[in-house]
Amino acid sequence: MSTSTRVQPALPEAPQRYVPADHARVSFDGGFWQSWTRTVRDVTIPTQHMRLDEEGFLEVLDFDKPAGPLARPIQPSGLSMQHFFDSDFGKWIEAASYTLKAHPNPEIEAKIDDIVAKLEKGQMTDGYLNSWFIRREPEKRWTNLRDLHEMYSMGHLLEGAVAYFEATGKRRFLDVMIRAVDHIIDTFGREPGKLRGYDAHEEIELALVKLYRVTRDPRHLELATYFVDERGQMPSYYDGEAIARGEKPEDYVYQTYAYSQAHMPVREQEQVVGHAVRAMYLFSAMADLAFENSDPTLEAACHRLFDNLTGRQLYVTGGLGPSASNEGFTREFDLPNETAYAETCAAVALGFWSHRMAQIDLDGKFTDKLETVLFNGALSGISRDGEHYFYENVLESHGQHRRWKWHYCPCCPTNIARFITSLGQYFYSTKPDELAVHLYGENAAELNIGESFVRLKQETRYPWDGDVALRFAIDRPSRFTLRLRIPGWCRDAKLSVNGAAVDLSGCVTKGYASIEREWTDGDEVRIAMQMPVDRLYAHPAVSEDAGRVALRRGPVVYCVEEVDLGTEPQRLRLPTASDIAARYEPDLLGGAAVLEGVALEADASAWGNALYGAASPALKARPFKAIPYHLWANREAGAMAIWLHEV
Repeated sequence: MSTSTRVQPALPEAPQRYVPADHARVSFDGGFWQSWTRTVRDVTIPTQHMRLDEEGFLEVLDFDKPAGPLARPIQPSGLSMQHFFDSDFGKWIEAASYTLKAHPNPEIEAKIDDIVAKLEKGQMTDGYLNSWFIRREPEKRWTNLRDLHEMYSMGHLLEGAVAYFEATGKRRFLDVMIRAVDHIIDTFGREPGKLRGYDAHEEIELALVKLYRVTRDPRHLELATYFVDERGQMPSYYDGEAIARGEKPEDYVYQTYAYSQAHMPVREQEQVVGHAVRAMYLFSAMADLAFENSDPTLEAACHRLFDNLTGRQLYVTGGLGPSASNEGFTREFDLPNETAYAETCAAVALGFWSHRMAQIDLDGKFTDKLETVLFNGALSGISRDGEHYFYENVLESHGQHRRWKWHYCPCCPTNIARFITSLGQYFYSTKPDELAVHLYGENAAELNIGESFVRLKQETRYPWDGDVALRFAIDRPSRFTLRLRIPGWCRDAKLSVNGAAVDLSGCVTKGYASIEREWTDGDEVRIAMQMPVDRLYAHPAVSEDAGRVALRRGPVVYCVEEVDLGTEPQRLRLPTASDIAARYEPDLLGGAAVLEGVALEADASAWGNALYGAASPALKARPFKAIPYHLWANREAGAMAIWLHEV
């Protein structure tokens, strides 16, 4: 190593948050993410707008017409999915806006402008904006924050408005939403005459922080802070609200406000509970506010809850929330496979939270989970063709699970779309004298580090190969610290700068290798991560996975599908000593590394019509192939399993 390079044994105290890269300045022109990002841009975004139109969603924005028939009928609970249609417009606009920033598309922009014009036309004079209540029940607005999620929908519209403004510079939508926020400020708070309420479905909190970072209006940050601080205060606002509607609080269908993380103040919460998506949105906002308000109590709560989730309640895929009945959590270590809910939205939102935590505390435990979600529990939610989806992401199936073109409650398609279209921001973060590399994958990035402009190119076949080259093009020599994540799955890595080896034992803290030096044009950093096939075992308290093993290579979790096996994978037994090898298969759904080996299959041929017998079935050797979990259900219908029986 050159004499100008200094290996840092520890991270300094971080005085400020890392700033994520501008997603539009990170391009994926090759490698794993090229086809995914192009497919979402060219197929997913246009077809999602088409589905919104076909399914009658866009009709709700015709404010100058009498309300038409419901596209989603009222359920026995008294709710309709149509209450939340505005949120889908917001997420679609957000996802589409991310693509527009680097790839202008007049047709998509015109579709957004049409939605914005209708929203502006329908907005009430006091700023209130919600298509359901304006057209159908204006007298009931703000009377049921527990169930009807007016601010949840406005929050997604607000995120869409911020993204569209940042992509195009157009203020129309942003101004519409600022007026809506002004109305909320006038309506809610602790001041006399205001309602001390907060939405049961968190979302607006993190949207307000995004708005604050654009406007720097302290009222926007104060409102987000109020909503987080007020949550869970007793007596519950929802009890009084229910009584005012003539209802009994004890008749609440979910029985407990833990469903909405409103059972106690957020700083006192020890365990992740309730609805999974709501929890992840709340914790994302808490992480943002921990930084913006220099609030160590919120940060401590985030750490505590993150450790509870990842240590006791997270699927191996990064999926979360095992139960359909509450779309969320039940008890610790309850991780059923075939009935897993593991909503795509929840995995995406965990990605949001993990990334935010890494910006205030550069710790690989956060970015490890971001990567797990990205390659597994979230990516499984969208098909390889870009227009079919999963809401639930089960870890085992007997063939009954198939992807759908659209869903009764289509929150997940637009969520995974906005995740992938903003992908570049998750790869890099900067401070005035630091560059953090969180994720690996072929791309080219343009970054500002202090006064220096840096072009960085990653060359790699990751995640199919663990070798990564990072090449710098710098306008002038610049001293800064490069922090490279060493993934938690990696047991052996080698690092070099311009061909000179770097001793990792002296420079890795919290999963990041730190190298401070004066960087010059043409410098090259290489990291070689061994990528063997790992066998993973669940905690003994996870009874569903007792005696079973899961396969992972690098960040990718694998599954076995009936289409490759010819029989249900549940009949496989994987010997503990069997060798499993990786092989790249270029014709498999765009190309992927598969795992191959020899397993044992339970032979049912001698059982005839008997259901039970006095001896265990004979086992016969047979080859098997495992594919990346995110690619399952892209071919013909059939059974699938991640966790295989081991003998």
